[in-house]
Amino acid sequence: MYKSINFKRNIFLMLICSISVAFFSSTAFAETNKDVLIRGKIYALPDLYRIALKRSEQIQISEEDLSIARQYRKMAFAVLVPSFSGFGSYTRYHENKSYGGAVIQPEWNYSGGLKVSQSFTLNGRELTALDMAETEIAAAEKDLYEVKESYLYEVASSYYDVLKRRKDVEIAQADMKRLSAHLDAVAVRLEIEDVTKTALYRAQAELSQSQSDLIRRKNAAKLAESVLGSVVGIDGPYDIRGPGPGTAPFHEDPAPLKAEAFANRSDLEALEKRRKSAENQIRYVRGAFWPTVSAEGGALYADQQASPDVDRESLYLSININIPIYDGGLKKARVGEAASQYRQTQLAVQNRKKQIEIEIERVYLEAMTYKAVLESLEDKLYYARENYNAVARQFKYGLANSIDVMDANTLLTTTQQSLSESEYSYRLSLLNLERVKGTLLEKIQASLPHRDSNNP
Repeated sequence: MYKSINFKRNIFLMLICSISVAFFSSTAFAETNKDVLIRGKIYALPDLYRIALKRSEQIQISEEDLSIARQYRKMAFAVLVPSFSGFGSYTRYHENKSYGGAVIQPEWNYSGGLKVSQSFTLNGRELTALDMAETEIAAAEKDLYEVKESYLYEVASSYYDVLKRRKDVEIAQADMKRLSAHLDAVAVRLEIEDVTKTALYRAQAELSQSQSDLIRRKNAAKLAESVLGSVVGIDGPYDIRGPGPGTAPFHEDPAPLKAEAFANRSDLEALEKRRKSAENQIRYVRGAFWPTVSAEGGALYADQQASPDVDRESLYLSININIPIYDGGLKKARVGEAASQYRQTQLAVQNRKKQIEIEIERVYLEAMTYKAVLESLEDKLYYARENYNAVARQFKYGLANSIDVMDANTLLTTTQQSLSESEYSYRLSLLNLERVKGTLLEKIQASLPHRDSNNP
Protein backbone atom coordinates (compact mmCIF):
# COMPACT_ATOMS: atom_id res chain seq x y z
CA MET A 1 0.00 0.00 0.00
CA TYR A 2 2.78 2.44 0.95
CA LYS A 3 4.73 1.62 -2.24
CA SER A 4 1.59 2.23 -4.35
CA ILE A 5 1.11 5.70 -2.80
CA ASN A 6 4.77 6.60 -3.44
CA PHE A 7 4.54 5.39 -7.00
CA LYS A 8 1.42 7.49 -7.66
CA ARG A 9 3.08 10.52 -6.02
CA ASN A 10 6.19 10.11 -8.20
CA ILE A 11 4.04 9.85 -11.32
CA PHE A 12 2.19 13.02 -10.31
CA LEU A 13 5.46 14.94 -9.71
CA MET A 14 6.88 13.79 -13.03
CA LEU A 15 3.71 14.98 -14.78
CA ILE A 16 3.93 18.39 -13.10
CA CYS A 17 7.60 18.71 -14.08
CA SER A 18 6.86 17.78 -17.70
CA ILE A 19 4.08 20.35 -17.92
CA SER A 20 6.33 23.01 -16.39
CA VAL A 21 9.21 22.26 -18.76
CA ALA A 22 6.87 22.33 -21.75
CA PHE A 23 5.35 25.64 -20.59
CA PHE A 24 8.64 27.39 -20.01
CA SER A 25 10.13 26.01 -23.24
CA SER A 26 7.19 27.28 -25.28
CA THR A 27 7.42 30.64 -23.51
CA ALA A 28 11.14 30.92 -24.25
CA PHE A 29 10.54 29.93 -27.88
CA ALA A 30 7.80 32.53 -28.18
CA GLU A 31 10.05 35.19 -26.67
CA THR A 32 12.83 34.23 -29.08
CA ASN A 33 10.51 34.47 -32.08
CA LYS A 34 9.17 37.74 -30.74
CA ASP A 35 12.72 39.10 -30.53
CA VAL A 36 13.43 38.01 -34.12
CA LEU A 37 10.24 39.70 -35.30
CA ILE A 38 11.14 42.89 -33.46
CA ARG A 39 14.70 43.02 -34.82
CA GLY A 40 13.72 42.01 -38.35
CA LYS A 41 16.25 40.81 -40.93
CA ILE A 42 19.76 39.80 -39.93
CA TYR A 43 22.67 41.18 -41.95
CA ALA A 44 26.36 40.37 -42.01
CA LEU A 45 28.88 43.06 -42.88
CA PRO A 46 29.11 42.04 -46.59
CA ASP A 47 25.29 42.34 -46.81
CA LEU A 48 25.51 45.88 -45.46
CA TYR A 49 28.20 46.71 -48.02
CA ARG A 50 26.06 45.48 -50.88
CA ILE A 51 22.96 47.35 -49.74
CA ALA A 52 24.93 50.57 -49.19
CA LEU A 53 26.39 50.43 -52.71
CA LYS A 54 22.87 50.31 -54.14
CA ARG A 55 21.16 52.90 -51.92
CA SER A 56 23.80 55.50 -51.06
CA GLU A 57 22.91 59.02 -52.19
CA GLN A 58 26.58 60.03 -52.07
CA ILE A 59 27.50 57.29 -54.53
CA GLN A 60 24.59 58.21 -56.80
CA ILE A 61 25.71 61.86 -56.81
CA SER A 62 29.22 60.79 -57.83
CA GLU A 63 27.75 58.57 -60.55
CA GLU A 64 25.90 61.60 -61.91
CA ASP A 65 29.21 63.51 -61.97
CA LEU A 66 30.61 60.71 -64.12
CA SER A 67 27.56 60.92 -66.38
CA ILE A 68 28.09 64.68 -66.76
CA ALA A 69 31.74 64.09 -67.73
CA ARG A 70 30.59 61.66 -70.42
CA GLN A 71 28.18 64.26 -71.79
CA TYR A 72 31.07 66.73 -72.01
CA ARG A 73 32.95 64.23 -74.14
CA LYS A 74 29.97 63.91 -76.48
CA MET A 75 29.86 67.70 -76.83
CA ALA A 76 33.61 67.84 -77.52
CA PHE A 77 33.25 65.13 -80.17
CA ALA A 78 30.28 66.91 -81.76
CA VAL A 79 32.54 69.86 -82.63
CA LEU A 80 34.62 67.56 -84.87
CA VAL A 81 31.60 66.42 -86.89
CA PRO A 82 30.24 68.66 -89.70
CA SER A 83 26.86 70.16 -88.96
CA PHE A 84 23.96 69.81 -91.37
CA SER A 85 21.06 72.25 -91.45
CA GLY A 86 18.21 73.34 -93.62
CA PHE A 87 16.92 76.87 -94.19
CA GLY A 88 14.05 78.61 -95.91
CA SER A 89 12.31 81.94 -96.19
CA TYR A 90 9.13 83.31 -97.77
CA THR A 91 8.30 87.00 -98.29
CA ARG A 92 5.08 88.55 -99.59
CA TYR A 93 4.71 92.23 -100.48
CA HIS A 94 1.55 94.32 -100.59
CA GLU A 95 2.02 94.91 -104.35
CA ASN A 96 4.42 94.13 -107.16
CA LYS A 97 6.38 96.91 -108.86
CA SER A 98 7.92 97.05 -112.31
CA TYR A 99 10.11 99.54 -114.12
CA GLY A 100 10.88 99.41 -117.78
CA GLY A 101 9.41 95.95 -118.02
CA ALA A 102 11.62 94.63 -115.22
CA VAL A 103 10.22 93.49 -111.90
CA ILE A 104 11.79 95.51 -109.10
CA GLN A 105 9.46 94.24 -106.34
CA PRO A 106 7.69 90.94 -106.89
CA GLU A 107 4.47 90.14 -105.15
CA TRP A 108 6.23 87.22 -103.41
CA ASN A 109 9.48 85.31 -103.28
CA TYR A 110 10.88 82.39 -101.40
CA SER A 111 14.13 80.47 -101.03
CA GLY A 112 15.30 77.32 -99.27
CA GLY A 113 18.01 74.74 -99.21
CA LEU A 114 20.44 72.58 -97.28
CA LYS A 115 23.94 73.40 -96.05
CA VAL A 116 26.84 71.68 -94.34
CA SER A 117 29.43 73.62 -92.33
CA GLN A 118 32.59 72.90 -90.41
CA SER A 119 35.18 75.02 -88.62
CA PHE A 120 38.50 74.13 -87.03
CA THR A 121 41.58 75.74 -85.59
CA LEU A 122 44.85 75.16 -87.39
CA ASN A 123 46.65 73.85 -84.27
CA GLY A 124 44.02 71.13 -83.60
CA ARG A 125 42.41 72.90 -80.63
CA GLU A 126 39.27 70.83 -81.00
CA LEU A 127 41.20 67.57 -80.67
CA THR A 128 42.78 68.92 -77.48
CA ALA A 129 39.30 69.61 -76.09
CA LEU A 130 38.28 66.02 -76.86
CA ASP A 131 41.38 64.69 -75.09
CA MET A 132 40.57 66.87 -72.06
CA ALA A 133 37.02 65.50 -71.95
CA GLU A 134 38.26 61.91 -72.03
CA THR A 135 40.75 62.69 -69.26
CA GLU A 136 37.96 64.17 -67.16
CA ILE A 137 35.95 60.96 -67.58
CA ALA A 138 38.89 58.96 -66.24
CA ALA A 139 39.22 61.39 -63.30
CA ALA A 140 35.48 61.14 -62.56
CA GLU A 141 35.75 57.33 -62.52
CA LYS A 142 38.53 57.57 -59.94
CA ASP A 143 36.43 60.01 -57.92
CA LEU A 144 33.55 57.53 -57.95
CA TYR A 145 35.91 54.78 -56.77
CA GLU A 146 37.12 57.00 -53.93
CA VAL A 147 33.55 57.87 -52.88
CA LYS A 148 32.56 54.20 -52.82
CA GLU A 149 35.63 53.24 -50.81
CA SER A 150 35.17 56.02 -48.25
CA TYR A 151 31.46 55.28 -47.94
CA LEU A 152 32.00 51.57 -47.35
CA TYR A 153 34.57 52.40 -44.69
CA GLU A 154 31.91 54.60 -43.06
CA VAL A 155 29.54 51.62 -43.15
CA ALA A 156 32.17 49.41 -41.48
CA SER A 157 32.85 52.08 -38.87
CA SER A 158 29.15 52.31 -38.00
CA TYR A 159 28.87 48.51 -37.98
CA TYR A 160 31.71 48.09 -35.48
CA ASP A 161 30.34 50.95 -33.41
CA VAL A 162 27.08 49.02 -33.01
CA LEU A 163 28.99 45.93 -31.94
CA LYS A 164 31.02 47.96 -29.43
CA ARG A 165 27.89 49.53 -27.97
CA ARG A 166 26.18 46.17 -27.63
CA LYS A 167 29.25 44.75 -25.94
CA ASP A 168 29.19 47.71 -23.55
CA VAL A 169 25.61 46.78 -22.66
CA GLU A 170 26.65 43.19 -21.93
CA ILE A 171 29.53 44.39 -19.75
CA ALA A 172 27.22 46.79 -17.89
CA GLN A 173 24.69 44.00 -17.28
CA ALA A 174 27.43 41.73 -15.90
CA ASP A 175 28.68 44.60 -13.73
CA MET A 176 25.19 45.18 -12.33
CA LYS A 177 24.78 41.45 -11.67
CA ARG A 178 28.06 41.33 -9.70
CA LEU A 179 27.15 44.43 -7.70
CA SER A 180 23.71 43.01 -6.94
CA ALA A 181 25.29 39.79 -5.66
CA HIS A 182 27.71 41.84 -3.57
CA LEU A 183 24.82 43.84 -2.10
CA ASP A 184 23.17 40.57 -1.02
CA ALA A 185 26.44 39.43 0.55
CA VAL A 186 26.76 42.74 2.43
CA ALA A 187 23.18 42.43 3.67
CA VAL A 188 23.90 38.92 5.00
CA ARG A 189 27.01 40.09 6.86
CA LEU A 190 25.12 43.12 8.17
CA GLU A 191 22.56 40.83 9.80
CA ILE A 192 25.29 39.16 11.81
CA GLU A 193 26.80 42.59 12.50
CA ASP A 194 30.02 41.69 10.72
CA VAL A 195 30.00 44.95 8.68
CA THR A 196 28.67 48.45 9.28
CA LYS A 197 25.78 50.13 7.49
CA THR A 198 28.20 52.28 5.52
CA ALA A 199 29.20 49.18 3.59
CA LEU A 200 25.54 48.61 2.72
CA TYR A 201 25.09 52.23 1.64
CA ARG A 202 28.19 52.08 -0.54
CA ALA A 203 27.04 48.85 -2.17
CA GLN A 204 23.60 50.34 -2.86
CA ALA A 205 25.15 53.50 -4.32
CA GLU A 206 27.43 51.47 -6.59
CA LEU A 207 24.49 49.37 -7.76
CA SER A 208 22.43 52.49 -8.54
CA GLN A 209 25.33 53.93 -10.50
CA SER A 210 25.62 50.68 -12.44
CA GLN A 211 21.91 50.76 -13.27
CA SER A 212 22.22 54.32 -14.58
CA ASP A 213 25.25 53.36 -16.62
CA LEU A 214 23.34 50.43 -18.14
CA ILE A 215 20.52 52.75 -19.23
CA ARG A 216 22.99 55.12 -20.89
CA ARG A 217 24.74 52.30 -22.69
CA LYS A 218 21.45 50.84 -23.94
CA ASN A 219 20.44 54.21 -25.36
CA ALA A 220 23.88 54.61 -26.95
CA ALA A 221 23.46 51.19 -28.57
CA LYS A 222 20.03 52.17 -29.96
CA LEU A 223 21.48 55.37 -31.37
CA ALA A 224 24.35 53.47 -32.99
CA GLU A 225 21.85 51.07 -34.60
CA SER A 226 19.84 54.01 -35.95
CA VAL A 227 22.99 55.59 -37.38
CA LEU A 228 23.99 52.35 -39.09
CA GLY A 229 20.50 51.92 -40.54
CA SER A 230 20.60 55.48 -41.88
CA VAL A 231 24.09 55.12 -43.35
CA VAL A 232 23.28 51.85 -45.11
CA GLY A 233 19.73 52.79 -46.04
CA ILE A 234 17.84 50.02 -44.23
CA ASP A 235 14.13 50.57 -43.73
CA GLY A 236 12.47 48.93 -40.74
CA PRO A 237 13.88 46.76 -37.96
CA TYR A 238 17.03 44.77 -38.52
CA ASP A 239 19.81 42.95 -36.70
CA ILE A 240 23.46 42.28 -37.52
CA ARG A 241 25.83 39.35 -37.20
CA GLY A 242 29.20 39.71 -35.58
CA PRO A 243 32.38 39.37 -37.66
CA GLY A 244 33.28 36.03 -36.09
CA PRO A 245 36.21 35.13 -33.85
CA GLY A 246 39.76 36.18 -34.58
CA THR A 247 41.21 38.88 -36.77
CA ALA A 248 43.26 38.94 -39.93
CA PRO A 249 47.03 38.52 -39.47
CA PHE A 250 48.99 41.73 -39.53
CA HIS A 251 52.69 41.54 -40.32
CA GLU A 252 53.13 44.52 -42.61
CA ASP A 253 55.96 47.01 -42.94
CA PRO A 254 55.08 50.67 -43.67
CA ALA A 255 57.59 51.06 -46.55
CA PRO A 256 55.83 48.73 -49.06
CA LEU A 257 52.47 50.06 -47.87
CA LYS A 258 53.39 53.53 -49.12
CA ALA A 259 54.46 52.22 -52.52
CA GLU A 260 51.19 50.28 -52.76
CA ALA A 261 49.22 53.38 -51.85
CA PHE A 262 50.98 55.47 -54.52
CA ALA A 263 50.07 52.81 -57.08
CA ASN A 264 46.43 52.24 -56.01
CA ARG A 265 45.03 55.38 -54.38
CA SER A 266 42.17 56.55 -56.59
CA ASP A 267 42.25 60.13 -55.26
CA LEU A 268 45.93 60.41 -56.25
CA GLU A 269 45.15 58.97 -59.68
CA ALA A 270 42.30 61.47 -60.10
CA LEU A 271 44.70 64.32 -59.30
CA GLU A 272 47.20 62.96 -61.84
CA LYS A 273 44.44 62.92 -64.47
CA ARG A 274 43.50 66.50 -63.67
CA ARG A 275 47.15 67.53 -63.84
CA LYS A 276 47.25 66.15 -67.37
CA SER A 277 43.98 67.92 -68.17
CA ALA A 278 45.43 71.21 -66.85
CA GLU A 279 48.45 70.73 -69.13
CA ASN A 280 46.11 70.23 -72.09
CA GLN A 281 44.19 73.32 -71.01
CA ILE A 282 47.30 75.44 -71.67
CA ARG A 283 47.54 74.07 -75.21
CA TYR A 284 43.81 74.58 -75.70
CA VAL A 285 43.91 78.23 -74.61
CA ARG A 286 46.96 78.90 -76.78
CA GLY A 287 44.92 77.68 -79.74
CA ALA A 288 43.04 80.98 -79.61
CA PHE A 289 46.13 82.63 -81.15
CA TRP A 290 45.87 80.41 -84.23
CA PRO A 291 43.71 81.16 -87.28
CA THR A 292 40.32 79.52 -87.53
CA VAL A 293 39.19 78.07 -90.85
CA SER A 294 35.53 77.49 -91.60
CA ALA A 295 33.96 75.91 -94.68
CA GLU A 296 30.34 75.86 -95.79
CA GLY A 297 28.65 74.26 -98.72
CA GLY A 298 25.04 73.86 -99.71
CA ALA A 299 22.27 73.61 -102.25
CA LEU A 300 19.91 76.58 -102.76
CA TYR A 301 16.54 76.85 -104.46
CA ALA A 302 14.95 80.28 -104.98
CA ASP A 303 11.92 81.60 -106.87
CA GLN A 304 9.84 84.76 -107.12
CA GLN A 305 6.69 85.93 -108.82
CA ALA A 306 6.92 86.89 -112.46
CA SER A 307 10.68 86.34 -112.75
CA PRO A 308 11.36 83.62 -115.32
CA ASP A 309 15.02 84.54 -115.63
CA VAL A 310 15.87 83.81 -111.95
CA ASP A 311 18.38 81.00 -111.44
CA ARG A 312 16.22 78.82 -109.27
CA GLU A 313 18.76 76.08 -108.35
CA SER A 314 22.38 76.57 -107.34
CA LEU A 315 25.22 74.89 -105.44
CA TYR A 316 27.82 76.82 -103.49
CA LEU A 317 30.99 76.35 -101.43
CA SER A 318 32.64 79.00 -99.30
CA ILE A 319 35.84 78.92 -97.24
CA ASN A 320 36.62 81.57 -94.65
CA ILE A 321 39.64 82.19 -92.46
CA ASN A 322 39.71 84.28 -89.31
CA ILE A 323 43.12 85.51 -88.13
CA PRO A 324 43.24 87.01 -84.61
CA ILE A 325 45.46 90.09 -84.43
CA TYR A 326 44.86 91.97 -81.19
CA ASP A 327 42.35 91.62 -78.36
CA GLY A 328 43.83 93.81 -75.64
CA GLY A 329 45.80 90.96 -74.04
CA LEU A 330 42.76 88.79 -73.19
CA LYS A 331 44.12 85.57 -74.71
CA LYS A 332 47.53 86.09 -73.12
CA ALA A 333 45.91 86.50 -69.71
CA ARG A 334 43.94 83.29 -70.22
CA VAL A 335 47.16 81.41 -71.08
CA GLY A 336 48.72 82.74 -67.87
CA GLU A 337 45.66 81.61 -65.91
CA ALA A 338 45.85 78.09 -67.39
CA ALA A 339 49.58 77.91 -66.58
CA SER A 340 48.89 78.85 -62.94
CA GLN A 341 46.17 76.21 -62.71
CA TYR A 342 48.62 73.63 -64.06
CA ARG A 343 51.18 74.54 -61.42
CA GLN A 344 48.46 74.27 -58.77
CA THR A 345 47.64 70.72 -59.84
CA GLN A 346 51.33 69.79 -59.75
CA LEU A 347 51.59 71.10 -56.20
CA ALA A 348 48.34 69.32 -55.28
CA VAL A 349 49.78 65.99 -56.46
CA GLN A 350 52.95 66.48 -54.42
CA ASN A 351 50.95 67.54 -51.36
CA ARG A 352 48.63 64.54 -51.65
CA LYS A 353 51.61 62.17 -51.74
CA LYS A 354 52.92 63.70 -48.51
CA GLN A 355 49.47 63.34 -46.93
CA ILE A 356 49.30 59.70 -48.00
CA GLU A 357 52.69 58.98 -46.43
CA ILE A 358 51.58 60.51 -43.13
CA GLU A 359 48.23 58.72 -43.32
CA ILE A 360 49.94 55.37 -43.88
CA GLU A 361 52.24 55.97 -40.91
CA ARG A 362 49.36 56.98 -38.65
CA VAL A 363 47.04 54.10 -39.53
CA TYR A 364 49.90 51.58 -39.44
CA LEU A 365 50.98 52.70 -35.96
CA GLU A 366 47.35 52.68 -34.78
CA ALA A 367 46.94 49.08 -35.94
CA MET A 368 50.22 48.05 -34.31
CA THR A 369 49.19 49.78 -31.08
CA TYR A 370 45.79 48.09 -30.95
CA LYS A 371 47.41 44.73 -31.67
CA ALA A 372 49.91 45.11 -28.83
CA VAL A 373 47.27 46.48 -26.45
CA LEU A 374 44.97 43.55 -27.22
CA GLU A 375 47.61 41.04 -26.19
CA SER A 376 48.26 42.79 -22.87
CA LEU A 377 44.57 43.40 -22.14
CA GLU A 378 43.73 39.72 -22.61
CA ASP A 379 46.22 38.88 -19.87
CA LYS A 380 44.96 41.75 -17.76
CA LEU A 381 41.36 40.55 -18.10
CA TYR A 382 42.32 37.06 -16.94
CA TYR A 383 44.05 38.40 -13.83
CA ALA A 384 41.29 40.96 -13.15
CA ARG A 385 38.65 38.22 -13.25
CA GLU A 386 40.68 35.94 -11.00
CA ASN A 387 41.30 38.85 -8.63
CA TYR A 388 37.59 39.65 -8.40
CA ASN A 389 36.65 36.03 -7.73
CA ALA A 390 39.29 35.76 -5.02
CA VAL A 391 38.30 39.03 -3.33
CA ALA A 392 34.60 38.09 -3.49
CA ARG A 393 35.34 34.79 -1.75
CA GLN A 394 37.47 36.55 0.85
CA PHE A 395 34.65 38.99 1.55
CA LYS A 396 32.23 36.12 1.99
CA TYR A 397 34.38 34.71 4.76
CA GLY A 398 35.26 38.07 6.31
CA LEU A 399 38.82 38.24 5.00
CA ALA A 400 38.24 41.36 2.80
CA ASN A 401 36.14 44.49 3.13
CA SER A 402 33.56 45.96 0.79
CA ILE A 403 35.97 48.53 -0.65
CA ASP A 404 38.24 45.72 -1.83
CA VAL A 405 35.34 44.13 -3.69
CA MET A 406 34.36 47.46 -5.29
CA ASP A 407 37.91 48.07 -6.45
CA ALA A 408 38.22 44.57 -7.87
CA ASN A 409 34.88 44.95 -9.68
CA THR A 410 35.87 48.33 -11.09
CA LEU A 411 39.14 46.90 -12.36
CA LEU A 412 37.33 43.99 -14.01
CA THR A 413 34.68 46.22 -15.64
CA THR A 414 37.14 48.79 -17.00
CA THR A 415 39.39 46.03 -18.32
CA GLN A 416 36.46 44.41 -20.15
CA GLN A 417 35.50 47.76 -21.65
CA SER A 418 39.07 48.51 -22.73
CA LEU A 419 39.43 45.06 -24.28
CA SER A 420 36.17 45.44 -26.20
CA GLU A 421 37.16 48.92 -27.41
CA SER A 422 40.59 47.73 -28.52
CA GLU A 423 39.30 44.60 -30.24
CA TYR A 424 36.80 46.38 -32.48
CA SER A 425 39.15 49.33 -33.02
CA TYR A 426 41.83 46.90 -34.19
CA ARG A 427 39.44 45.26 -36.63
CA LEU A 428 38.44 48.67 -37.97
CA SER A 429 42.07 49.81 -38.18
CA LEU A 430 42.84 46.86 -40.48
CA LEU A 431 40.04 48.00 -42.80
CA ASN A 432 41.32 51.54 -42.55
CA LEU A 433 44.76 50.32 -43.56
CA GLU A 434 43.24 48.78 -46.69
CA ARG A 435 41.44 52.06 -47.36
CA VAL A 436 44.57 54.20 -47.16
CA LYS A 437 46.34 51.70 -49.43
CA GLY A 438 43.52 52.07 -51.95
CA THR A 439 42.63 48.36 -51.98
CA LEU A 440 39.57 48.31 -49.69
CA LEU A 441 36.87 48.51 -52.37
CA GLU A 442 38.53 45.83 -54.49
CA LYS A 443 38.65 43.39 -51.57
CA ILE A 444 35.10 44.19 -50.51
CA GLN A 445 33.71 43.65 -54.01
CA ALA A 446 35.51 40.30 -54.19
CA SER A 447 33.76 39.17 -50.99
CA LEU A 448 30.28 40.55 -51.66
CA PRO A 449 27.41 38.05 -51.70
CA HIS A 450 25.52 37.75 -54.97
CA ARG A 451 22.20 37.98 -53.19
CA ASP A 452 20.67 38.93 -49.88
CA SER A 453 21.18 36.20 -47.29
CA ASN A 454 17.63 36.89 -46.05
CA ASN A 455 16.15 36.65 -49.54
CA PRO A 456 17.93 33.78 -51.31
